[in-house]
Amino acid sequence: MPIATPISISRRALFGLIAGASVAAKGRMALADASLTFDELYGKVSVLGLEFSQKVKSLAGQEVRMRGFMAPPLKAEAAFFVLTEIPMALCPFCSSDSDWPDNIVVVYLGEKQTFVPPGQAIEVRGTLEVGSWTDPETGFVSLLRLRSSQFYTV
Repeated sequence: MPIATPISISRRALFGLIAGASVAAKGRMALADASLTFDELYGKVSVLGLEFSQKVKSLAGQEVRMRGFMAPPLKAEAAFFVLTEIPMALCPFCSSDSDWPDNIVVVYLGEKQTFVPPGQAIEVRGTLEVGSWTDPETGFVSLLRLRSSQFYTV
């Protein structure tokens, strides 16, 4: 039977390992917990329009999750929908980004899907895209989008 050899490690090295593990764990948790609420989307509203919050700016291009409600889609199956803060009976799209409501986000799915009733709460996960953009297919204008998204009922 082999004899176990004790491992010797300095206190400094031990603290370094613990600190490194802590930073790595916090990084993974931050990625998993990148959530946004409708109240966190904009920093202020001025005569120049809506200004994105620092949180939105820092999360641009990253995967985030949001909770809300699916606005009634234009078609029974589509590759996008509008996530709203409260249940809506009508689609909330506007004609320009200057009229953009501060409580909606456009969600683009990976593929066409059948949607849920407008009163059903959902959670959406997707890549946050920030800035004015016009959809070439529909002509709809948006300020915030979630790309390559999936949604789940909650």
